[in-house]
Amino acid sequence: MTREDVLEVVTRHLQDTIEELEDVEIDPAKSMKDLGANSLDIVEVVSCSMRELKVKVPRSELNKLENINQLVDLLLDSVEKRDAAAG
Repeated sequence: MTREDVLEVVTRHLQDTIEELEDVEIDPAKSMKDLGANSLDIVEVVSCSMRELKVKVPRSELNKLENINQLVDLLLDSVEKRDAAAG
């Protein structure tokens, strides 16, 4: 799985959760709050993305994130660790 794959998952869940973002180009350098997401929206996007990618990320790690790029990197790292452990 590539970084672009993970970004696509996050972007899709973001657009599904926040109607105003449908058919809008998402800038991954921005935070979800910058894009109009409230805290419940953010939880929904993150949990749906983790479920689809079949990974879990500690909440303490999620609290450190400042933008979508950092979320994508964290999720990709979790996917790579999961795949390496699966052998």
